[in-house]
Amino acid sequence: MNRIGIVCAIGAVVVLLGSGTAGHADARDDKARVDRQLQETQATLEAATDRAQQAAADHAAATAALPGAQVALEDAKGRVIAAEVAARQAQRERDAADAVVGAADAEYDGAKAQVEQGRADVSVFVAATYKGSGFAMFNSILESRSPNDLALRISYLDRVAAESRRALDELTVARMSAKQRSDVAELARDKARRAAEQTRQALQDSMAAQAGAEQAAADVKTLIDKSAQAEAVASSERTAVLARYRQLKVDSDRIGAELRAEAAAEAARAAKAAKAAGRPAASGTQLTTAVPPSSGAFFLMPVHGWKSSNYGMRFDPVYKVYQLHAGIDVAAGGGQPIVAAADGKVVRAGWAGGNGNYTCISHGIYQGKGLATCYGHQSQILVHVGQTVRRGELIGRVGTTGASTGNHLHFEVRLNGSPIQPLTWLPGCLC
Repeated sequence: MNRIGIVCAIGAVVVLLGSGTAGHADARDDKARVDRQLQETQATLEAATDRAQQAAADHAAATAALPGAQVALEDAKGRVIAAEVAARQAQRERDAADAVVGAADAEYDGAKAQVEQGRADVSVFVAATYKGSGFAMFNSILESRSPNDLALRISYLDRVAAESRRALDELTVARMSAKQRSDVAELARDKARRAAEQTRQALQDSMAAQAGAEQAAADVKTLIDKSAQAEAVASSERTAVLARYRQLKVDSDRIGAELRAEAAAEAARAAKAAKAAGRPAASGTQLTTAVPPSSGAFFLMPVHGWKSSNYGMRFDPVYKVYQLHAGIDVAAGGGQPIVAAADGKVVRAGWAGGNGNYTCISHGIYQGKGLATCYGHQSQILVHVGQTVRRGELIGRVGTTGASTGNHLHFEVRLNGSPIQPLTWLPGCLC
C-alpha cells in the first residue's frame, strides 16, 4: 500500500473542504490531524492484509475528515443564506435608485422647461433693446406733456425694467435649478449603476455559495459512504488479519526461544572453556558498562531518522484487539545504513515473516540474562549468522520488507529473549 498516495489524496480532500472559508489555518490543522491518525492506524495494522490496511486507512481518513466536511457544509449553507439576503437588499437598493433617477429626471425636465421659457422672455427684451425700443421709451418720457403723464410714463418704464429683471432673475434661477436637478439625476444614475452591480455580484455570490453547499453535501455523503465501505471490507478481512496477528506472536515467541537457547549455549561454552583453563566458571560473556541503561546511552543509535512508532501494546480500533509492538520504529530513507548498536555476534540473519529481512545480534549476558538487539524490515542484510560485529559496524540497510507500510527500521531490545522498552537503552535524543 502506498501510504504517501493515501495521505496526499486525503490531504487534498481536507484542503478542498477548507478552501473558501474563514478557516485556512484550521484546514491545515485538519490535514495534520488526518496525517497523524493515518500514521497511527497504519502502524497498528502493519501485520494486517493489504486490503485491511487500505480499508483501515480509508476509514480513519473518512472519520477524521468528516467533521471538517460537515463544518464546510454548514458554512456553505450559511453563505448561501447571506448571499441571498445580500441579493435581495441589493435589488431593493437598485429599485430605490431607479425611482430616484425617474424623479430626478422629471425635475430636470421641468427645470429645463423653465430655462427655455426664461430664455424666451429675456430674448424679447434683448430684441427690443437691439431694435432701439429702449431709446424710444426714453424719448417718450422726455416728450411727456404734464407731470401726471410723466409719472405715468416713468411708472410704465419701471414696470418694463422690473419685468426685464424678473425675466433675467428667473432665467438665472432656472439655470441653477436645472444644474442642481442634473447633478441629482447623475448621482442617482451612479447609485443605480452601483446598485445594479451589487445585485449582479450578490447573485453570483449566491450561486457560488449554492454550488459550494452542494459540493460540501456531496463530500459529506462521499465520506460517510467511504467509511461504510471501509468497515465492510475490514469486516471481510477480519479472519485473515487476526490470523496474521497470531502468526506475528508465534514468530516473536520463536525468536525469543532462539535467543534464550543461544544465551544458554554461550553460557555453556564459557563454562566449558573456564573449566578447561582451570578458572572459575562464568555464565557467558559478561557485559560491563559505566553507564546504566536507565540513562539511555547503553546502545548506539542504529540508524539516523525519527521515531514514528512506540514500543508497547497497541489497540486495533478496527478489530478491537491488542497486540504487542515489540520495538520502536525509526523512519528513515530506503537504503540508509543500519549499524550494530553494540559489539556482539549475529545469531539470526534472514527472513522473519512480518518482520521481513531481520537480524538479531547477541551482546552477551547482562545481569544474568542474555541481551540482544534485533533489526527488522531491512532492504538488505549485510551480515551472516556467526559473524562477530563491532559497535557502529554496518550490518544492513533500511527498507520496507515484510509487514511494513513504508521505509523504516523496526528496532528491538530483547532480554532473556523477551522484548523490552528500547528507549531506556538508547540516547535520549535518539541521535
